[in-house]
Amino acid sequence: MRYDSLDSFLKTGGVAVAKGPVAVVFAEDEVELDTTLRHHRHMGFASVICFGSDRWAMPADLDGKVHRVDYDMRADDAVPRAMNALIEIAPSVWFYYCYNAEFLFFPFCETRAVGEMLAFHAEERRSAMLTYVVDLYAGDLNRWPNAVSLDDAHLDRSGYYALARLDAENHNHPKERQLDFFGGLRWRYEEHVPAERRKIDRIGMFRARPGLQLREDHTLSDEEMNTYACPWHNNLTAAIASFRTAKALKRNPGSTFDIQTFKWHNSMPFEWHSRQLLDLGLMEPGQWF
Repeated sequence: MRYDSLDSFLKTGGVAVAKGPVAVVFAEDEVELDTTLRHHRHMGFASVICFGSDRWAMPADLDGKVHRVDYDMRADDAVPRAMNALIEIAPSVWFYYCYNAEFLFFPFCETRAVGEMLAFHAEERRSAMLTYVVDLYAGDLNRWPNAVSLDDAHLDRSGYYALARLDAENHNHPKERQLDFFGGLRWRYEEHVPAERRKIDRIGMFRARPGLQLREDHTLSDEEMNTYACPWHNNLTAAIASFRTAKALKRNPGSTFDIQTFKWHNSMPFEWHSRQLLDLGLMEPGQWF
């Protein structure tokens, strides 16, 4: 199940988006790509689609189990362009998207499938879910110079905050039930991160519908789908544990020599379990118990 371009996939890959939920992984490089794909297959997605370079080999155990699309990820609009094309051909399907070296966690994901979670979310008349991108980083950069290690993964236990999301089209009044969230490595090393990329919130899961568009800032064209909760009570949220920022900070010549370690007094080992993220307040179950 390999396609030589996005256009080829759109013409012949309908089986991959015939039933949801669908996980879409955008591979910027090969770092932990195989574990990213395996992780999301184990989450219970109906199918997993991987966009990435045609030069990378697919692990033997995933060959035939992942829909692979040869795709150039270097363009700034690579992700929204691909996702908006998928939205157009698969209205009503639930999509989740992430990058390689990113791992989805939702409340009780160790014992419940992603389809169960989204079914409950839909019953609450929600068609999108806020996800927090929680930065992971290797504890020992001498041993793991690219800052990526599953066995030595750490995260920040505090330092997260939210600011009102201002509406430029309404005299900069705060948008209802929308916030910009910050924290993690993008906050601690903000001098190395462009201002427009410092947020850690992403509408990472949503139900496609005609005319819907994913924007470059990881929000959707329907403002209600960008809200963190409905007007009546709190809703489910999820977390994406991500090495992406740490990897970029160590790869970038402008920042790599300034960082000898990402660890600080608020670092703690990542336990690879949803309970830890719930306890830290980095996602919440809403009314789902």
